[in-house]
Amino acid sequence: MANRAALAFVALPLLLSASTLLGSQSTPGGIAPIASPAGVGSAQPQLTVSSRGVLLSWIERSGDVASLKFAERTKDGWSATRTVASGKDWFVNWADVPSVLRMGDGSLYGHWLQKSGPDTYAYDVRLSRSTDDGRTWGTSFTPHADGTKTEHGFASLYQMPGSGGLGLIWLDGRAMKGGHGGDHGGGGDMSVRSATFDKAGKQLTESPVDLRVCECCPTTAAVTAEGPIVAYRDRSETEIRDIYVSRFVGGKWSEPAPVHRDDWQIAACPVNGPSLSADGKAVALAWFTAKGDEGHTFIAFSSDSGRTFGKPIRLDDSSALGRVDAALLSDGSAMATWIEFADGKAQFRMRRVTPSGERGPATTVSGLSANRASGYPRMARFGDELIFAWTEPGTPSTVKTARLPVGSAATTSR
Repeated sequence: MANRAALAFVALPLLLSASTLLGSQSTPGGIAPIASPAGVGSAQPQLTVSSRGVLLSWIERSGDVASLKFAERTKDGWSATRTVASGKDWFVNWADVPSVLRMGDGSLYGHWLQKSGPDTYAYDVRLSRSTDDGRTWGTSFTPHADGTKTEHGFASLYQMPGSGGLGLIWLDGRAMKGGHGGDHGGGGDMSVRSATFDKAGKQLTESPVDLRVCECCPTTAAVTAEGPIVAYRDRSETEIRDIYVSRFVGGKWSEPAPVHRDDWQIAACPVNGPSLSADGKAVALAWFTAKGDEGHTFIAFSSDSGRTFGKPIRLDDSSALGRVDAALLSDGSAMATWIEFADGKAQFRMRRVTPSGERGPATTVSGLSANRASGYPRMARFGDELIFAWTEPGTPSTVKTARLPVGSAATTSR
């Protein structure tokens, strides 16, 4: 990704005893590796949650063919692996990651990225639907109708409340000249756009959420008691690139608003997006910022479906690379993950945080490569179990998985 900032960045002692927030599962030994369903040549993991459990998807390479595959977590382990689609003309990238989402009616949607032209960043979001548990998939389609050979990616899928249809947002480069990057001399702005589909898969809407945003930071979406909320990295006229949210209220997107004014000014995209988790009116949002060239990760809580957020709570104890994830727990606290530099190495770390600002001990899930090959580590919660997924770089790379019990819980959150 041309001219996209590679940020690596120092800090505090650990707080609270392990038993305070994690009970008996408080040490690295509490995180148990589980056999991954992904094969050799796998990378780009993503986790989604439905009423059935956690679903893991990933890209698997074989020669010049890329395949989107998935498996579901059951009481007996991962289900058999199934393939959504394959192609030789896909755009495969460490940060712009495909996904598979199970809807409330049991149907599945998969999304991936497919080249639309010869330019590097000429690619489309492609969607496909399955109504037979992933055995077969319908003809793929795009949620965007502009027809430009520009960047369309970083999609986040969710189920629309009420209708049970599909909703999604994505970064859309239709207004950009030269295929990509207002900060790369081409001109024009990247936007965040939204689309909705009915329960049968018919597209209902396509509309803008924000017409000027950071060019290549992943988006995130969640569904609150009051409707969908989305978050992304904004881009001001003065190159302030803080995290903004918008809520879908009364059939339209609210005026985008900052979660916190970090005032991070940077004339390039850091490729470091936020993460949302919602449960009723409770929302947790994690993000990365590097104002003053010091990389740190934070989380903030909302009790009003994302209208307002509390004071940011720092997650890392040293210098962070970011690539965050978050999952609300049944007691109102949240587990957050990020990549941190500790003891001279990059580590996939996690910490439990309460809305009042209490922080549990930071625990390392796994060591990682500090470069882009490690991608975005993932975490999701279903019931009393947290699932982790990450890419272990190598020749070839492999997606690894692990689990951590977090106590009794009656609800699902992501």
